[in-house]
Amino acid sequence: MNLTEIANSRLISQQIAGTKFKTAKQIVSWMGAMQAQDYAMVKWALGVRLPNSTEQTIQAAVDKGEIIRTHLLRPTWHLVSADDIYWMLELTAPQFKIPFKSRHKELGITSAILTKSNSILEKALRGGRHLIREEILAEYTKAKIATDENRASHLLGWAESEGIICSGAEKNGKQTYALLEERVPKTPSLTKEETLAKLAKRYFTSHCPATLQDFIWWSGLSAGDARLALELVKSDFTLETFDSNTYLLPHSFSSIKTEQESTYLLPAFDEFVISYKDRSAILPFENQKQTISSNGIFWPIVVVNGQVKGTWKRTIKKDKVIVEVQLFIKLTKSLKNSIEKASEQFGNYLEKKTETIVKAA
Repeated sequence: MNLTEIANSRLISQQIAGTKFKTAKQIVSWMGAMQAQDYAMVKWALGVRLPNSTEQTIQAAVDKGEIIRTHLLRPTWHLVSADDIYWMLELTAPQFKIPFKSRHKELGITSAILTKSNSILEKALRGGRHLIREEILAEYTKAKIATDENRASHLLGWAESEGIICSGAEKNGKQTYALLEERVPKTPSLTKEETLAKLAKRYFTSHCPATLQDFIWWSGLSAGDARLALELVKSDFTLETFDSNTYLLPHSFSSIKTEQESTYLLPAFDEFVISYKDRSAILPFENQKQTISSNGIFWPIVVVNGQVKGTWKRTIKKDKVIVEVQLFIKLTKSLKNSIEKASEQFGNYLEKKTETIVKAA
């Protein structure tokens, strides 16, 4: 196994190079969880993995509660299948609550305030009401709960970690919050070992080849819990060593070797890049600063034959979308054709005509 094989195998395992799945929920379930602070981009992360889907079909899955957007793992926003939300929260919430506590002390957010906030949310959202952030902040103001200095985000994030609220249906183009118990029927609890094994198996199947350090980074688990998770599922995987790193792949996984050039326009914060601690297989060192900003912003990327070879941005007009590509490499005729094809796929997803502009190194 070499870096090229690792990169191309990840295109396959992450369902980018093709998929048998038919719905957005199936893709999210396969991936385990998908980072989602840039909501428009994570919807495209599903769209690029689900041929012939549109932004509307992805949004419909969220509106129906098939997919939930909430804080999980490291913690940050993630998409998760409704079938997985409860066991995943039970496993990861205790770990990602830890950093909140010191910040809560600085902001004067006490346990009494958190309890009061949770009570306000339960009352305001009860009966299937879905409220936008501004409506919830108005409820806090009535109750004389401070929301400045990002306090509101902490209160809402804590309620998510407690399994009280989650994403609701979109309202007038804005995202909402809803009660999780009304959105998704409660499922029986699992033991910690069961959830550790479930998360590890999901990650190493959908993100392979990957290492233990990659899993620790992606999951946000403690090193001890991650190692235990790996031990619980190791028998289901083949271990391969490259450059002193041990990678896990399912026994049934087979990488497809092809001479055909592949090009994908992947979104900002896509799992193909962000879900690995070591990104050297897909992102050459000399291109890192052009791809990831100093403050941790992951730009939309152009992936050619498994390697990050450029960035892109879109400008949405009434009747079309303009896709501007900046390559790190020289432009060939075949690459130009494949970029235009990938750009057209994005346009079809938005149900708009596409205008493509390509600039090369």
